[in-house]
Amino acid sequence: MTSKSRSIVWFRRDLRIGDHPALNAAVESSDEIVPVFILDKSQIDEAGAKLLAYMGQSLRALDQSLGNRLHIIAGDQVEVLSELMQMYDATEVHISDEYERYGAARDARVEAAGIKLIRTGSPYAVAPGRVRKPSDDTPYRVYTPFYRAWCAHGWRAPAKTPTVINAPQPPDKYRAFPDFPMPEGVDVIEAGEAAALKRFKEFSKKAIDHYDEARNLAGIDGTSKMSTYLKFGEIHPRTLLANLGQSKAHDTFRKEIAWREFYADVLFNNPHTDTDYYAPQFKAMRYNKPGKDFKAWCEGKTGYPFVDAAMRQLTHEGWMHNRTRMVVASFLVKDLHLEWQLGERFFAEHLVDYDVASNAHGWQWTAGTGTDASPYYRVFNPIEQGKRFDEEGDYIRRYVPELAHLSAAEIHEPWLYLNGYSKGYPERIVDHALERLESLARLQEIKADKPEKPIKK
Repeated sequence: MTSKSRSIVWFRRDLRIGDHPALNAAVESSDEIVPVFILDKSQIDEAGAKLLAYMGQSLRALDQSLGNRLHIIAGDQVEVLSELMQMYDATEVHISDEYERYGAARDARVEAAGIKLIRTGSPYAVAPGRVRKPSDDTPYRVYTPFYRAWCAHGWRAPAKTPTVINAPQPPDKYRAFPDFPMPEGVDVIEAGEAAALKRFKEFSKKAIDHYDEARNLAGIDGTSKMSTYLKFGEIHPRTLLANLGQSKAHDTFRKEIAWREFYADVLFNNPHTDTDYYAPQFKAMRYNKPGKDFKAWCEGKTGYPFVDAAMRQLTHEGWMHNRTRMVVASFLVKDLHLEWQLGERFFAEHLVDYDVASNAHGWQWTAGTGTDASPYYRVFNPIEQGKRFDEEGDYIRRYVPELAHLSAAEIHEPWLYLNGYSKGYPERIVDHALERLESLARLQEIKADKPEKPIKK
């Protein structure tokens, strides 16, 4: 009797079984697959508590999809994979390709140790580095032309879900599921592939046809909430793109997926920009040192209701509405004159959907140091943004109970009303109008050439 052929499937940012080309490749090439997830101590040490707790839930959901056959253990990737290959007489390891600096270096180290990695697919509809200018074969630096080229490039249809996944029963050593507790008082989105598909089905039925208008309204459930599921690979962007039409609403949703892929492409071509400036001239900007104003921003106590609601949503849910992400980022950089990396790190600590490329370049776009053509002059007005995108104040009331007693006309500027501070809401830490002018003045300092010498008469 011939022995069974086995291949390892190494799960990382792809915690699903549907639309998973690497899993399919392993199933097709072997009698049995050995599914494994390796807990990475260095990444765990850097990750926020909410993200880790969510990941633990997602791994449980993946294990259930695999008939409770997921091998999970903490350790060095080379050592774990080498042991599994010897244990199961496996000759190859199937993976979804990685493009971020850490993941790419890790995979290169595994290959250098003699382990054969079979790369099939990636976390993107179009892998970073694929979309390039036809004129000079260089990467795109601006989103809109990238989007057109990305659409023209196109992507494959979703891969079929395997009907049968044969996998061996893991030994007890390889059932070391992590126990990452969810912080007290935190309420995050439900984890897992089934939850992702359910949420997308509901969004497609109720909200996608109005997405172009509803996505900016912070007080309603008008966004897809797919960012967390995409981060952990519980759903693939191809699945989201598969049935989109050509309406304005559908194209707006397609563009949001493309933003994620654009930022991944920018980071792939500029790997230092996860922590460093994309536009290096902004290193010379005069910034303030973080102090009590930064603490107030982190705690949602700036005295600007729309900003504070967003920051409290972040710490409570591990997620923040996209419109308010831009508002709070602008407030940190333009009103408080602090470097964008401070906000990027705070988001990384709290976001369940933390994605290194989207987070870093979303921050740089709003900070004016990123890929936008004329960015720094854009200063979001936190009052007007609230009035426009939370007109009735429902979003503010949900997260800032100190203001729940105010009417829609009062809630965005509580300092104008006698009872605005009656429930303990903090006063404004800065005057937006003055700080906007200060921000533009600091821009002029780095734009100005050396001052001309006065002409002697």
